[in-house]
Amino acid sequence: MVCQCNHTMSGTVLPLRTCVSPEGFFRVGIHQPDFDVHNLRQNDYIFRLGHLPDGTPVWNHANFPGGDVREPSADTIYEIANPFPFRGTTFINCAWADPKAGHPEKMGIPRPKACSLFASLENQPLKMTPRQKIGLLASFPHPLKIALAQASTNPEELCALAGHACTLVFDPGSETPSGMGFCPGKNGTPVPDIRYHDLFEVLVNNPHLPDDYKKVMVLRPGIQGDSEIVGEYTHGDTHVFEYLRRNSYIPWGHFASNMAHDRIRYRAQDLTREDIFGLRHLYYQRVYTRVAGQLKIPVPAHRSCLSEPDLETLRQTITAVLKSGRGPELDFNGALWGWNFGFGFAQSGHRLHASHQMIHQQNALIPRQVPDNARTSLPSFACGDLVADFARAYEAAHDTPFFDAYIDAIRHNRRTDGSNQGEDSLIIHEDDHILLFVPKAQVSEWELQVMTRDRVPHVLAADTAVRNALDLAILKAAQTLEKLGADMITGIELSGRFDEPHPGQHLVYSFIPRIPYAPATFSEAQLRWISGAYPEDVAHACRRVLA
Repeated sequence: MVCQCNHTMSGTVLPLRTCVSPEGFFRVGIHQPDFDVHNLRQNDYIFRLGHLPDGTPVWNHANFPGGDVREPSADTIYEIANPFPFRGTTFINCAWADPKAGHPEKMGIPRPKACSLFASLENQPLKMTPRQKIGLLASFPHPLKIALAQASTNPEELCALAGHACTLVFDPGSETPSGMGFCPGKNGTPVPDIRYHDLFEVLVNNPHLPDDYKKVMVLRPGIQGDSEIVGEYTHGDTHVFEYLRRNSYIPWGHFASNMAHDRIRYRAQDLTREDIFGLRHLYYQRVYTRVAGQLKIPVPAHRSCLSEPDLETLRQTITAVLKSGRGPELDFNGALWGWNFGFGFAQSGHRLHASHQMIHQQNALIPRQVPDNARTSLPSFACGDLVADFARAYEAAHDTPFFDAYIDAIRHNRRTDGSNQGEDSLIIHEDDHILLFVPKAQVSEWELQVMTRDRVPHVLAADTAVRNALDLAILKAAQTLEKLGADMITGIELSGRFDEPHPGQHLVYSFIPRIPYAPATFSEAQLRWISGAYPEDVAHACRRVLA
């Protein structure tokens, strides 16, 4: 087997597993396999598999060679270590990627076609009344109801399914639900009467369910529980609530910013610039006020949202105190931000993505230390810590800041396949503060990243201009992926600790779409990310749909 490097590589041997060379180029491994295989099979099992339309038989002789096997030229595979070693390595199969090169129109997931059981029944010889249709639907086994609730674009049958999933309350003479039926919970507290939770979850995440149903089933404050609303952003046509999740899978609780019940947004294309600014404003506000509380800095608001100037003033005050060292040590010195966009549920019962029930984003603070069972403490985990550790190791090894080399490599990128034809650039959008780009080594075939151009390691270091640039780039990333057909996207923030004395980090946001026919398997469990497209062609397709 021949394994070589393409022309974008320097000769430097990297002691760290990354594709970013200190000279500012991406290193790409090229597998060009040719090999021999000893035939150790004892018996032949020859079968006639079938025949062609003209009757010519089809046999399986190819499966049973008489001697050893020689493969002179298997598919070329490109191996690209992720810029951040802890994220593994990407492998691109040229047989899958070459047909897409120079053809951005081939990059996309077809949107589902209109689907309606009731419309299909209209075309049957035996006509059915509306009542008979609903009766037939009620007789379906649970997996078929799940599949229809996911795929249907017919509001009438979705409403009928809603009546199976839960108890709805209607005012006399009205066909529009006014609320949910409730029943006593385990401790006597009223809870919504939901009979089929899986069906309910699928329905409330289907954009084609009428808005009146969405509101009473899942969007009104309180219908999902008693989580307190502790923040609100209103401006123009934007309205966002911030919920406190006390008992969270994230230690010490987290906050969820949701579009409010009167501003229904189920698609990234529905989001306005003000919407994303509002969602993110609540994130910045919560981080800044919580850090200010640790530093005993007064917060300039109560029972109201901080204005953008007040938010920036508070940020500057916090950073000044942190730089001076006058304040107490921060017990919570890191941030966590994530966005589960989109929902999927298979009729087999496998949840394909987190439930979103409209646009929402989550955030939390991460503690510095966590007590352990040895009566001492451990550093509490944050994904951005792995970036910081690697950046320090990279600079120590090469006497070059990692992010300087990384940005140089992005700017000087050459095609992964070594071709002089076609698009070279990985960049989709940029301004004075950020880059929106396709990473050279993607952990999902269409992964996009947003990164600050300057050393802005966390949101406390992001001034108003940087925050606005980040927010807009995040919106563009989600809308671009959705235009390509992605409807389930995971977004994460990789950020530094607030009080890191020598921050060499840049803020990085990763947006990872779930692609049909590409479930996580043994390869992904080993951090081997399999891709069927060159990153340059993904970037080309993204620029095309964004324009």
